[in-house]
Amino acid sequence: MTAAIDFIETRIIEAVKKLLCETANEILEKTQLIIPKIEFGDYSGQTTIVPTISLATCERTEKERILRIDAYTLTISFEMPETHDTVYLCYAYAFAICKAINENPSLDGIADRAVFVGKNYQFPKKRNCGDNWSLVTKLRITVAGENNAG
Repeated sequence: MTAAIDFIETRIIEAVKKLLCETANEILEKTQLIIPKIEFGDYSGQTTIVPTISLATCERTEKERILRIDAYTLTISFEMPETHDTVYLCYAYAFAICKAINENPSLDGIADRAVFVGKNYQFPKKRNCGDNWSLVTKLRITVAGENNAG
């Protein structure tokens, strides 16, 4: 017998996936550039990109501890092969994620607040050496209420 357990962590990850596949892709379509769509699943090819999402709890402020608010760091990582346009793709994905989060900071009511807190572009040390480029973005997500484990 398996019961569907609805953890807040699962709900956060699913809300972010939905935000990326819908809102971020819509933002990317408006850029007038040919940019692979963000998808999740077993995709490969030049028309889609599948980012990796990881979630971890992060240090809470004193105010968050008093108010019993949980804080999470969500990392979204993209790996891309080196091409002439890779640097522009990194910039475009970072822009789309930031704008999508700013348009929906509550992740459709799942979180109290999601904030884009950083991006890191990791380029190969040598050009044309076969290494991938990557973009790592970070979000800080706060959640209060009955979902709180603290």
